[in-house]
Amino acid sequence: MFGFMKTTMVDPSDALPGREAPMPVPERHEVLGTPLAPPYPDGSEIAEFGMGCFWGVERGFWQIGAERGIITTAVGYAGGYTPNPTYEEVCSGRTGHTEAVRVVFDPRRIGYLDLLKAFWEGHDPTQGMRQGNDVGSQYRSMILVHSEAQRAAAESTRQAFQPELTRSGYGEISTEIVPATPFYFAEGYHQQYLSDAKNPNGYCGVGGTGASCPIGVARTDG
Repeated sequence: MFGFMKTTMVDPSDALPGREAPMPVPERHEVLGTPLAPPYPDGSEIAEFGMGCFWGVERGFWQIGAERGIITTAVGYAGGYTPNPTYEEVCSGRTGHTEAVRVVFDPRRIGYLDLLKAFWEGHDPTQGMRQGNDVGSQYRSMILVHSEAQRAAAESTRQAFQPELTRSGYGEISTEIVPATPFYFAEGYHQQYLSDAKNPNGYCGVGGTGASCPIGVARTDG
């Protein structure tokens, strides 16, 4: 019964109440040295994705590199109802959130389409309320768009990627494309969890659907 509840979206009226105080997070990115929270540099843009366990997803995006236009990354909770949830609350399935990664980027150096390519190829977007062995609504695939241009790009790439998945034997894409909701930063120990300073022995497994996956899904047990 508990597993069934975790793979069923909670009704807003049944969601946990949460709290007013936001989660305190480190001022600086463990690897890039840039601010995790706003304000971000003028001209930067935000992309947000849910792709399963956020530890490895975040590492994949920061490894694209500052030289290619990645300004900062952070992990958090989005797409749900409970304000400022804790990790344990999100894992209960009673907040409606997915584990999300925020990518702040310089659009003059890297395009949103490049990030979408990393998104689609970096995980299996056909699994519904799970990603591999991780089961629950917090692992569902999601693109949170910050503009109509982002929405159009997300929808067009989803349409283009489905035939490729079908030819490879995958099912229908279950990714949600939704307007950006409040992004609640995860606890400090989750931020850059797989950095050398925190967990140097974290391993990188194959999380994508293609032979060449631009970001590996690295994890231990998140």
